[in-house]
Amino acid sequence: MTARGGRDLDDLDRVFTALAHHSRRTILLVLHLRGGEMTSGEIAGRFDHSWPTISRHLRILEQAGLVDVVLRGRERVYRLHADPLFEVGGSWIDRFHSRS
Repeated sequence: MTARGGRDLDDLDRVFTALAHHSRRTILLVLHLRGGEMTSGEIAGRFDHSWPTISRHLRILEQAGLVDVVLRGRERVYRLHADPLFEVGGSWIDRFHSRS
């Protein structure tokens, strides 16, 4: 396997792992519907989970490249970064299109 192929599989694993949990999919959807940007407090306020649980979900999304984090004063602002969904997920799904 080439280095690129291994890197592609690592990217795929990160994105699919991030998408595997309902709460993380919900966070991505809420970010999308709210204009692509929310503070960590706004995100946490939409769930009944503890802060450490939400923080872990946000960290997994960040590691997968699905959100970016910027500091604004004392707040952490999460911004949706959907490109990996299309780049990584889309290329994997494209492999299953029938070739007529």
